[in-house]
Amino acid sequence: MNWHDHIHVDSAVLAGKPVVKGTRLSVDFLLGLFAENWTESQILENYPQLTHESLQAVFAFAAESVGEETHWLLAERGS
Repeated sequence: MNWHDHIHVDSAVLAGKPVVKGTRLSVDFLLGLFAENWTESQILENYPQLTHESLQAVFAFAAESVGEETHWLLAERGS
């Protein structure tokens, strides 16, 4: 999955948070819905501008971001 096709960062939109292209729905907001036990069907029903592919891109973006070493270094400093 090439998340670059679906995820966009623009300093003029939500203070530069990564969002699904064409929306103001941030990656962290959508991940939070899944963390609150929302299903993909519920999210797609409530946010019809999203697609299955855009939700896959959210996870691909998150997986790549978590894999970046800088995040782990920041987490270690906070401990």
